[in-house]
Amino acid sequence: MRSRFSQIVLLVVALLAFLPVVAVDHVIDGYVMARETTALQTTVDAITHDSQLTVHEGIQSLRRILANSPSLCAATFVQNVNSELEGNPFLRQVIVENNDGVQYCSAFGHAVQYRVLSENLTIPGHTETLSVIKIDGNETPLLKITQSFGRERTVSALVLASPMLMRNDVPLLGQISYLHVALTSGTSILLRGDERIGQGASRDEYLFARSFAGEIPLKAEAGVSFSEVRSDYSPLDIGFTIAACFLGALILVLAIQYTRKADIVAFDLERAIIAGEMKPYYQPVMNLKTGKLIGCEVLIRWVKKNGEVIPPGAFIDYAEMSGLAIPMTLSLMEQVRYDLEDICREVSDFKVSINLFEGHFRDGSIVEDIQSVFEGSGISYRQLVFEITERRPLDDRNAANRVMSAMHKLGVRIAMDDAGTGHSNLAYLQTLGIDIIKIDKIFVEMIKDAAQPVPVVDGLISMARELDIDIIAEGVETQEQALYLRSKNVVFAQGYLFAAPMKLSSFLVLANALRPAGRESNLEPGLAA
Repeated sequence: MRSRFSQIVLLVVALLAFLPVVAVDHVIDGYVMARETTALQTTVDAITHDSQLTVHEGIQSLRRILANSPSLCAATFVQNVNSELEGNPFLRQVIVENNDGVQYCSAFGHAVQYRVLSENLTIPGHTETLSVIKIDGNETPLLKITQSFGRERTVSALVLASPMLMRNDVPLLGQISYLHVALTSGTSILLRGDERIGQGASRDEYLFARSFAGEIPLKAEAGVSFSEVRSDYSPLDIGFTIAACFLGALILVLAIQYTRKADIVAFDLERAIIAGEMKPYYQPVMNLKTGKLIGCEVLIRWVKKNGEVIPPGAFIDYAEMSGLAIPMTLSLMEQVRYDLEDICREVSDFKVSINLFEGHFRDGSIVEDIQSVFEGSGISYRQLVFEITERRPLDDRNAANRVMSAMHKLGVRIAMDDAGTGHSNLAYLQTLGIDIIKIDKIFVEMIKDAAQPVPVVDGLISMARELDIDIIAEGVETQEQALYLRSKNVVFAQGYLFAAPMKLSSFLVLANALRPAGRESNLEPGLAA
């Protein structure tokens, strides 16, 4: 039968397996939106740039005509106008008139009938002005570039507003649903499509871009239907959907394989606990001043029937998540009782440290388990130290406080393992009633020279001193580390410098050689309490 944890994992991953398929449309929509908006912006920028170029060319043509003509409407003037008409493809007409609009001459020798559609706008950096007109009989508006000549007369060049719009090879131009070219004052020059689109109707259904023609008082805005451009990406949509289906199937297959393995681990771990394969290994805790053994930390190993030893990293996390850590700890404590009863009875200050997990403080049965195992045994409560790790926070602080208070009433002590690596601070340690902190190996490894200060380690030691909490250093592997710690009055330590975690038989040999006798243990008053 699949475990509840495995079922939850499989359900969650099965849902996640469908996410790639569901996300395809969202991802492609975002891609199309970004790509097509950029393309539309490029097109609109090209339209305004084209208008800017047209006006600049018109200004230059007008200036050349005036510079090379001694008088207006004379033969030289007409010749210069015709020359510019031939050389400037944007130029459509040149007219000379007075301030009242009376025409004196034009490029083709006849009066030009036109309607003025806008006021004259100044062009920053230029003496010419700009307006919009429409010649009678011609639906396409023109831009009128006007230069004053004396007090009464003006000379104007009529140019195309945006020649690009007359071409058929402009990218995306055919797909534009709405295009509006206008002066910055608001006067419309050209409008294609439904004006309501630009006024806000269904703007969420369109992609928009806007551009200004540099210093020329002209702007353009365009919109394109998102659904229309999105339809062009159907092959990409199909390809991504197929790839997402394969990815989802792969995730699902891997999830099934994982849960199957998890089921095997769960079954094996539960069986191993029942079969007594979870064995205690003992790592000595030493007195750095006397060199004597003052206790040990109990570490768990999975020792299979074939002699294979599995380290805790392979199963501890699963044991915590599945709830098997609680019966596993109970089995471990029962073995510790029988393994260390004699030495604890003989050496009354000998300390035994056992690791607990966050689940113990939510379950609350750990206090009863401690009583059922150690009540009336050769190991007294005052010889027991229970360690909690700082790497995982105790989520239910009230429940944790109740459990720890009950443990303290029994007489056991509580140590904070991995100090400095996780969630603890002064208030946290004080609230929980921690008796001992264990300086983690990662900080002890910072000690390279016995005479070189290590601020992090010194800070942890100072914090413990301020709280009147005892200290044990973990992971001591060099003589320099031991000397440094001893110089800081850190008396208790464990690590490979002294011994690795070992089986009971090896530990008892070491204990008999190093242990102190009775109360002549030279233990610090705090740890011996």
